[in-house]
Amino acid sequence: MTGVVKYFRPAILWAFFILIICNMSVEKIGQPPRFFEGFDKLTHCGLFFVLAVFCCNGYLRHQRTVALPFTTLVFITIAIILYGGVIELLQQYIFTWRSGDWWDLFADAVGTCMGMFAVVLTLFSAQNVEV
Repeated sequence: MTGVVKYFRPAILWAFFILIICNMSVEKIGQPPRFFEGFDKLTHCGLFFVLAVFCCNGYLRHQRTVALPFTTLVFITIAIILYGGVIELLQQYIFTWRSGDWWDLFADAVGTCMGMFAVVLTLFSAQNVEV
């Protein structure tokens, strides 16, 4: 079991970081900086992009392969999106100083899919160097 955790350590730490940052009380840190409208959604998208890349990296390193089976790709995508849904539910019902938002979950899903696409594109490019 510790062998698996070794490869997924960056993904686990990043998921924990997302959990903390998404459930912090806004009053403690003051008003969040609004550089532009939608900055919050862009942040969600970026956080989940990185989580998807870390999860795929952990899987590839654990399996010692450069191939990502379609079923694994779908499983990782669904698991990360469900994780985003759990965070939104926690914000809505447990951490009442935050509010769950369907658009945040949508941004999480977009970031996850973008991360998975980046991994697949990188693996495809690495395997087909001769063009």
